[in-house]
Amino acid sequence: MSNELPQGWAETKVGDALKLINGFAFKPSHWGKSGLPIIRIQNLNNPDATFNYCDGNIPAKIQVRNGDLLFAWSGTPGTSFGAHVWNGRDAWLNQHIFRVEFPPRIFDKTFLKHAINQNLEHYISQAHGGAGLAHITKGMFESSTLRFAPLAEQRRIVAKLEKLLGRVDACQQRLKKMPTLLKRFRQSILAAACSGRLTADWREESDCAEDADALLDRMKVERRERWATENGNRKYREADPVADEELPTVPESWRWTNFDHCAWEITVGHVGPMKDRYVEKGVTFLRCQNVRPLRFDTDGLVFIPADFHNQLSKSELLGGEILVVRSGANTGDCCVFPRNLGAANCSDLVITRPLSGLLPEYGALYVNSPAGQALVTLNQTGIAQPHFNIGAMRVKAFPLPPLAEQQEIVRRVAGLFALADQLEQRLAQARRQVDKLTPSLLARAFAGKLVPQDPNDEPAERLLERIKDIKP
Repeated sequence: MSNELPQGWAETKVGDALKLINGFAFKPSHWGKSGLPIIRIQNLNNPDATFNYCDGNIPAKIQVRNGDLLFAWSGTPGTSFGAHVWNGRDAWLNQHIFRVEFPPRIFDKTFLKHAINQNLEHYISQAHGGAGLAHITKGMFESSTLRFAPLAEQRRIVAKLEKLLGRVDACQQRLKKMPTLLKRFRQSILAAACSGRLTADWREESDCAEDADALLDRMKVERRERWATENGNRKYREADPVADEELPTVPESWRWTNFDHCAWEITVGHVGPMKDRYVEKGVTFLRCQNVRPLRFDTDGLVFIPADFHNQLSKSELLGGEILVVRSGANTGDCCVFPRNLGAANCSDLVITRPLSGLLPEYGALYVNSPAGQALVTLNQTGIAQPHFNIGAMRVKAFPLPPLAEQQEIVRRVAGLFALADQLEQRLAQARRQVDKLTPSLLARAFAGKLVPQDPNDEPAERLLERIKDIKP
């Protein structure tokens, strides 16, 4: 904002023009189930925030009525910190909020709200508490500068601003809905991919040499051979039957099966304390945070010594394994371990080592699909911390397409997800641009460039001369 005042405008100190009434320091002992609601900072910008109530003997000066101008002098920058017009019922004012009294013959209330908020960056820079929770003292606020226009111009500015800011808000609200729509778009892609709808046209045009029955027969032989190679003389364990449940119809060339029929091993990552095991250089070690839906995240990768890695041969990863988070907040997240990272190890992940008839990328698509996630939820154990176990993964039913169709499904999903990623990037760019509109409009308004000026308006300097006489 330019330091030069627009023609007819004036400046004053907040303390010279406004009266600030601080809220009351309510304690839990004041709270009750009836009486007036207590306005806390979270009630200023969150309509879903709950209220505490008080019907006790509280000073009348801290009562707030609909339309009062409030200033939150403590809060998180960018959210509740700043000026607000109260649009609720009569209420009590909690501490950390000022009720702002002003002479209405000098200031339009909405103009004053914008004038105060135009200085928020300055207030925050002067505030104590840092970027997390800042607060500005009454003395700092009162000593800050407030610039204002002739009253008639204030009203013209407010009319123009409210119209333009309404459009900005509507645009922001529409943009806020887009992430949810993109999430639904991705989920609908996965649902179509794992039901056969996504590749219906491909099946009509292709001539698949091997259907899912032949694929399962081939994997049955391969599974036994891998068992002999990996487990020596240990008695062979037949694959668990597919879970007995009602399953939807799939294309004629597909078959319902489970991961135990399509994998030569399903095991779990290391379970045990790891805090003192990590080293600066060594074998890559994965944790739950590295497995995201259909995406391997390298952020936060840690390392373990080679000798400890050798002790954990059961959970060794070589690339191409299907990984599922087995516990914690992101239980059920699933991705394929990349084939270009070399040997690695992991903790607290369900590891599925697929046979040649199951493309690991397709298996991960199903686990992340709505149907796959529903089955993960049904097979969780534990209450305090959700837990997905090996047995649930073994019997987990999923529809198996022919191998060539699996490859086509993975290719099409990758293309559609890439499109969603591009839309997400454009959305982020659009939100950044829209977020700049409000400060840009306020800057124009308080530079005197938003509405035409009228030489017949009473200059703000004359209003300034009367402030001392009519200050509340």
